[in-house]
Amino acid sequence: MTDSIFSKIIRGEIDSHKIYEDDFVIAILDIGPLSEGHALVIPKEPAVTIDELSDEHAAAVGRVLPRITRAIKKVTGATAINILQNNGSDAGQVVEHVHFHIIPRFKDRGENVQGSPSFKNGPGLELNWNPGTLTPEEALELGKHIKRLL
Repeated sequence: MTDSIFSKIIRGEIDSHKIYEDDFVIAILDIGPLSEGHALVIPKEPAVTIDELSDEHAAAVGRVLPRITRAIKKVTGATAINILQNNGSDAGQVVEHVHFHIIPRFKDRGENVQGSPSFKNGPGLELNWNPGTLTPEEALELGKHIKRLL
């Protein structure tokens, strides 16, 4: 794993706007926010992608994500939240350290178009959801292979 900006933040070598920290996780405000209150939840374990993360650190992230989300919603008045986590450059990951974006969304700002799979909310987040298809046969076969590895 490369020595990422998040590793340096975790070690205290780079200043950040820390909003939470425990033995396993740090949460900071994003310096390039997509909306008011945009935060990052970062496990302290040096893993690039979520599949490299230990169960212990993954559980710690899962434990604090709801708590931090509740606090951000209350402070910002957000009506909804996107939790975004990219794994690998092909999925849009820029910093090579696992991290979760908490991105507040605001209906009262005329941004969330209900019922539409594509909407823009905040200054920089646009989602397009173009679902494919999965036949029952394909699901059965794919599921069988995944279950075998678990």
